[in-house]
Amino acid sequence: MSTEAPTKSPAPGNRLVLDESAINAAKSGLDKGAVTPHDAPWREDIIKLLNDALATELVCVLRYKRHHFTAAGRSSPKIAEEFMVHANEEAGHADRLATRISQLGGEPDFSPDSLSKRSHAEYDESLDLTAMIRANLVAERVAIETYSQMIDLIGEKDSTTRRLLEDILSDEQEHADELKDWLKE
Repeated sequence: MSTEAPTKSPAPGNRLVLDESAINAAKSGLDKGAVTPHDAPWREDIIKLLNDALATELVCVLRYKRHHFTAAGRSSPKIAEEFMVHANEEAGHADRLATRISQLGGEPDFSPDSLSKRSHAEYDESLDLTAMIRANLVAERVAIETYSQMIDLIGEKDSTTRRLLEDILSDEQEHADELKDWLKE
C-alpha cells in the first residue's frame, strides 16, 4: 500500500512552461552579451545597488589599509596584518561587483568624488587599535545588513547577482566574527 499522497495535475494555465517569446528575443541583441529580456525590468535598479555596494567595498579597502599602516600597540602587528588581508578581500569583492555591473551592461562607478557619498560604510581615521577594530566591525555589520537587504530585494529577479551577493555576504560575516573576537583579546 502506497503512503504517498496522490499527485494533482496543475490547473490549466499554471503549468511550468518557458516563455518562447523571451527565448526568441534572446536570439537577437547580441551586442548586449549576457543581458537578456529576463534581466531588463530590473537591470538599472540592480546596477545602482551594485554600484553603491562597489563604493562601500572601496571605502572599506581604504579604511582597512589606513588601519593597517597606522595600527600601533602590543597586539598591532598581528591585527595590522589581518587588516591588510581584509583590505585585499574587500578589493576582490569590489572587482567581482564591477565585473557583474559590466556584465549587466552598466558602468562600474569608481569616481573618487562620489565614493564616500554612495558608500553605506564610513571611512575611519582612528589611531587607537580598539577604535579601529570597532570601526571595522561597524562597517562589516553595515555590509551584512545591506547585502542581506539586497539579496531579499533581488530575490529571483537576477539569480547570478543574488549568488554573488550571497558569496560576498558570507565573507563579510566571517570578517565580523573575527573582529568581534579581537575585541575580546
